[in-house]
Amino acid sequence: MDERLNWLLLADKFASEGDPRGMRACARELFDMDGNLPDGPAVMAEAALYSGSFDEADMLARDALGMDERHLRARLVLAGVAGQEFRLDEEIPMLRAVIEDALQRQARVERLRKELDVRLHMGKGIPEDEKLLRANQAAEEKIYRHIIAKAQGWLADAFYLAADPEKAAEALKAASELSEDAEQRADLYSKYLFMMNYRPTSPEASRRMAERYAALLPGVTPYSHQEVKRSPDKRLRIGYLSPDFRLHAVAYFVAPLLRDFDEKNFTVYCYSRGNGDAVTKRFQRFPVKWRDIRGRSGRTAARMIAEDHIDILVDLSGHSQNNCLDIMAYRPAPLQVTGIGYMNTTGLGVMDYVLSDEVCMPLARNEGFTEEPMRLAGCHLCYDPGAVREMPPVAKEAPVMVNGCVTFGCFNNFAKVTDDMICLWRAAMERVRDSRIIIKGKVCSIPSGQKMVRERLMRLHFPMGRVELRPYSPDYLEQYGDIDISLDTQPYTGGLTTCESLFMGVPVVTMRGRSHGARFGASILQSADLGELVAENQMEYVKKIVQLASNKELIQKYRNALREHLLKSRLMDSKAYMRELEGKYREIWKRFCTGNAE
Repeated sequence: MDERLNWLLLADKFASEGDPRGMRACARELFDMDGNLPDGPAVMAEAALYSGSFDEADMLARDALGMDERHLRARLVLAGVAGQEFRLDEEIPMLRAVIEDALQRQARVERLRKELDVRLHMGKGIPEDEKLLRANQAAEEKIYRHIIAKAQGWLADAFYLAADPEKAAEALKAASELSEDAEQRADLYSKYLFMMNYRPTSPEASRRMAERYAALLPGVTPYSHQEVKRSPDKRLRIGYLSPDFRLHAVAYFVAPLLRDFDEKNFTVYCYSRGNGDAVTKRFQRFPVKWRDIRGRSGRTAARMIAEDHIDILVDLSGHSQNNCLDIMAYRPAPLQVTGIGYMNTTGLGVMDYVLSDEVCMPLARNEGFTEEPMRLAGCHLCYDPGAVREMPPVAKEAPVMVNGCVTFGCFNNFAKVTDDMICLWRAAMERVRDSRIIIKGKVCSIPSGQKMVRERLMRLHFPMGRVELRPYSPDYLEQYGDIDISLDTQPYTGGLTTCESLFMGVPVVTMRGRSHGARFGASILQSADLGELVAENQMEYVKKIVQLASNKELIQKYRNALREHLLKSRLMDSKAYMRELEGKYREIWKRFCTGNAE
């Protein structure tokens, strides 16, 4: 193989391992071979990018492009620098151009290599120089795959930040198919599944897509648990597995699980796969057995859980970021449940149950889940903000009482906002004179993101003079004081955002959707005894928004009473929640003991 290609392959290996120092060593070798070739500065630029030296990366990449203006790796690095500086409007077209060019080059090299392979298999023989050519072509293909996979992954991140989950999902799926590393392929596909929740997908299609995930997990042999003593009334060991025992949306619903359980009949273990913080330390003070499994492989973490003899293991992340499904795949506990952190099926055959409720999953429906429903009568989660942070006081006056016009708001991730929702918001605002809307989120924190949001709203004829785009900020809770009515999204509804809006005295109008996750907002509001804010269809959604907006006294009444109302509701009754949940744990354990469930 050509020595240059060998160093490039080694540099890509170091890149995959997160070793920029190794990449720099490869770059120096390439410089020594020929200082006039662009590969040396391009590899050095990529290493600088991963080290956080963006100015250096930019300079070196431009040096490489001065030698070859079409150099793929140098163009990839420049796109990466643009991404790190949140210049999405530059990064996205640059990455698309790199992918298109690399795919064309890869196809050309692959075609030539296959022609040589045909000659070899026909027994015609290949001269030594052509054998070397074939090896070089195979190496080039691998290098192109690395560049394409990297570009697709960055493109997915860029599209997600730009609130375009459809294109992010396409990029993730393509990156998964290109990846030669089995674990990375499964991880990228898992992210693809998560991204698909942002736009309408039938339950049947969601299930089919999720079931493909298990086949991507490499070398997994589940535990059999044949030796488990099936004693129906034993003290049960419950394990909670998550990367998010920290300042994270899931943490606002975790405290009841760790604090309010029945210590006489249950022992609780926490398996933490994420980084810790002040919230983690709070959770560690609860009467639980804590296990830190950061950095552990799925196999090793599963063995630790199995050695603790957990009876029911509860996954709190599903297909969300840095999830634990590679651990659950080993079935380290005889019974396995998923819930709270993800609103769709995992697709894993070893996941026995999904924690749900009678609103999200009506009794007559299974919604295309591979798991069996474990339904609660109330919402399947319990909101407990005080366990995570001190909540600010509610603003005394609703904005409409001060300025005379209604202010709508949406603090949800803007990726959740479909074109249909924008059109519904526009319809409501057309009927509510002088109303305005505040859209707040990460996409509005960067100039290119704001530009993309404005272009999208204008394309849908939204009244731009009545729109305020606000960047994300730590004081976002206090900014609910600027809003009269929060507008929920579909099909990916707000969860924590809905709870926070209500707790800050701002009513949320939601719509009961057609899938499990699309009914989550309705479940929260029903459990909070606020069913009057739940619409059953699009027309009713607009109607409820307009009716509420026309009654400023009612808006002020919500402002005055919502927090106290919420504190007394089922949504925040942690003890009642835990008694019902533990009753379900005991129920499924007894089924397991009698052989009615495996």
